[in-house]
Amino acid sequence: MQNLTVLGSTGSIGGSTLDVVARHPDKFRIVALTAHRQLDLLFRQCIQFNPRYAVLLDEVAAVQLSKMLRDAASSTEVLCGVDALEQVCVLPEVDTVMAAIVGAAGLRPTLAAAKAGKKILLANKETLVMAGNVFMDAVRASGSALLPIDSEHNAIFQAMPRGYDGDMAANGIKRILLTASGGPFRNTPLAELQAVTPDQACAHPNWVMGRKISVDSASMMNKGLEVIEAHWLFNASADDIQVVIHPQSVIHSLVEYVDGSVIAQLGNPDMRTPIAYGLAYPERIDSGVGALDLFKVATLDFVAPDYERFPCLSLAYQALRAAGTAPAVLNAANEIAVAAFLDKRIPFLSIPRVIAAVLDALPVSTVCCLDDVLSADAAARHAAQLQIQQLSK
Repeated sequence: MQNLTVLGSTGSIGGSTLDVVARHPDKFRIVALTAHRQLDLLFRQCIQFNPRYAVLLDEVAAVQLSKMLRDAASSTEVLCGVDALEQVCVLPEVDTVMAAIVGAAGLRPTLAAAKAGKKILLANKETLVMAGNVFMDAVRASGSALLPIDSEHNAIFQAMPRGYDGDMAANGIKRILLTASGGPFRNTPLAELQAVTPDQACAHPNWVMGRKISVDSASMMNKGLEVIEAHWLFNASADDIQVVIHPQSVIHSLVEYVDGSVIAQLGNPDMRTPIAYGLAYPERIDSGVGALDLFKVATLDFVAPDYERFPCLSLAYQALRAAGTAPAVLNAANEIAVAAFLDKRIPFLSIPRVIAAVLDALPVSTVCCLDDVLSADAAARHAAQLQIQQLSK
């Protein structure tokens, strides 16, 4: 029986995780669920899974949830705040932490889980983008098991040799091929991108995701962040990672070997597949995902990425090569720019402009500890806000 904390249980990854858990009550038990402020959904999840703890970041929502659970005769205890997120990650009875909080907010609790030696199912790519060396050092020091949940990195993990030790050459690996759908604007004329709306950017053709990550997919920053994540997960250089546009999202990623073999992981575009793989590893369990119908798919297309159309992807490679605090600056500037776009304060094409300006404005520093990351993050957010104010004039 695995005891789980689910960080971000009301998001798409959290919901898919609970769907898989519900299919295997003999294998998994929920100890803690956390959310930002989605009160009603978290309440329903608490009633269904009866966790020991529920955590909300919003204090007013936490008070409301506590009353709702008391009225429903639930024994779930409600906690509030960032410190509580860390608390439910390091509980002695917790074996596994699903890290599914979107953005920089997931960094501290996920790092706490790593230091505590928990099995981590990593769906929060910002943890590695912002603080890759700090996080990986914590994983190695504690002996924590780290399993990637992003469909692409999970596919790479499955296609690599069992027990891969981070040495690509010694394992006969030539390169990693990271697939991308191309998002909703893959074929949109460049002249029309300036006027696209947040709703259009969030209308992903293959995946159902939250609004922030959907915009990242539309700009291909999501794939850029995944390139940086792959660097830390698999000890691969920027030159070892090739992005491939694959509109059908059936091949989730590939690993090319020196003997000419290319091993791919295929499946329907449903996050329950990598979640189930991570939960049960090294076993396999039913995820609830339907069988892949190759006859219905019929055709698989592959296209090289267009860096003029997707400058965010180029900026991510730039930040990876710069190393140090550059990836944290990239991530922070992107979060601020995407929020401004979703609030209709800047147009879609201004997202990469804001990020590029912030990367140019801030010096790259060495990352020795978490404080270095958080300082760079704060400076980048401030610089991005200034850029957005100038664009709004």
